[in-house]
Amino acid sequence: MLVIAAFYASDRVPEFKHSIVRAEAYVDAEGGISGLRKRYGKDKTFAVPILANCALAGIVPWKEVATLPFFAACVPRRFYSLIQLPVVSYAVPALVAIGQAKFILDPPRNPIKRAALKCFVKPSLKVLEKMLPASGGFLEAVPLTSFVSMALIKTNRANHTVVQKGIQFLLNSFRFEGEKLGSWPIDTNLATWNTTLAINALANHPESFATANSADTRQWKSCVKWVMNCQNRETHPFTGAAPGGWGWTDLTGAVPDADDTPGALLALKKISQLAGLDDIQTAEIQKSAELGVDWLIKLQNRDKGWPTFCRGWLELPFDRSGNDITAHVIRSFLAWRGELNNAKNRKTKVDRAVQTGFNYLKQHQEKDGSWLPLWFGNQDMPGDINPFYGTAKVLMAYRDANSFDTNEAQYGLRWVRENQNDDGGWGGGPSTNWQNSALGYSSVEETALCTEIMLDDPNPDSQNAAQNGIRWLLEATESDLITEPWPIGFYFAKLWYFEKLYPLIFATSTLNRALQFEEDNQNSRI
Repeated sequence: MLVIAAFYASDRVPEFKHSIVRAEAYVDAEGGISGLRKRYGKDKTFAVPILANCALAGIVPWKEVATLPFFAACVPRRFYSLIQLPVVSYAVPALVAIGQAKFILDPPRNPIKRAALKCFVKPSLKVLEKMLPASGGFLEAVPLTSFVSMALIKTNRANHTVVQKGIQFLLNSFRFEGEKLGSWPIDTNLATWNTTLAINALANHPESFATANSADTRQWKSCVKWVMNCQNRETHPFTGAAPGGWGWTDLTGAVPDADDTPGALLALKKISQLAGLDDIQTAEIQKSAELGVDWLIKLQNRDKGWPTFCRGWLELPFDRSGNDITAHVIRSFLAWRGELNNAKNRKTKVDRAVQTGFNYLKQHQEKDGSWLPLWFGNQDMPGDINPFYGTAKVLMAYRDANSFDTNEAQYGLRWVRENQNDDGGWGGGPSTNWQNSALGYSSVEETALCTEIMLDDPNPDSQNAAQNGIRWLLEATESDLITEPWPIGFYFAKLWYFEKLYPLIFATSTLNRALQFEEDNQNSRI
């Protein structure tokens, strides 16, 4: 629907009529507007912007676009949960811009209501302007920034600073692909997330880290400084998040969240164990870690799981708790618990959070033993779910807690073993079919994650599954398929993405762990 709207809005319909007719037939077969609403359910974060874009292009009547309470942006953020916004909390820019577009282009008939809402147009626009990051991109995201900019342009506010900076952001984000082709990514980059994932992957084999006598030590010191500089040290203007968290990138549009923050904490823990760091650097890492731990403690939801950005009202995506995020938080707490300063009963709070977090995971295990993640999907699975990623990530928390002997962990490990593909890998599906290869349908990313967790389980069946997984990864490496990413990533509102570094990082993590296990076994035999 967005592509069709783009063709109409740019007056390219005659040129691409054949493609448009086919696209419209697909939309009709999927249920049209009702099918769109069915896909997103109660969450209007993306359904309304899609319909609004179609209305702005003249292919959908404005009556089909839901009214968004743009005036709610003027309400203090702490009351968002009380007024039950129809969009996730971080989509307030779209709430304002598209809500105003609906109001201006399709005003309510009631004159009293019309007059009352008009009073909130300028104040809510001021809120939008205050939320604008220096880069001009809301959340460093092309879709969200585009929705906001288009809505304001179509309501005669093209010269507003939000639009001008937004357009510049979009121009800066464009990726040229040859002389005549180009595209935009969903997000600008995942620099912080990828860096911390890479650090933790290398840490699975200590020799991958530099030593005090190595010239590479300077690079690690520079790396830890960069990671700590990415930490949010002020109240965030976008979500109102307290200091202490990390976002997915070092760019200004990032928002601290409960997945990147544990990743950074785990990476800092690994780097803090390096030789060559002086007392001052160690103290700085400690202070940064304690700030991050405190931030995560306060973020825990009422159901005792962890949401992505902020404590939510447990109904809409990314304000509600997630299994993969909760497990990641638990792992970061377990890593730092023994070295935390116990100011304000920090250790007691961490212990309580870990215990209640595991209770959340136990309650949200699927009947077959798997766990489903919030941020990742598999386009070849029913409902786009990805139990491979979710189960592996949750089991890593049980591993770090030495709790593989619990019923839920054993149940999850059995699920991983029983769902290994015939080719020796995991996950994937028909869309990953490696042509002219014996690798079958598995994906590098999911195979690496599941293999790593099998390596950690002493059960002979798990060890056998791990060896088959390693064999698959080695063959993928030798076939140069280790650099082929697969779209397992879910952005907000069911937008898919792939990340080129995921297969490399995940495979490095698993193969490093396998290498370390092999060396440990050799040493024990000696």
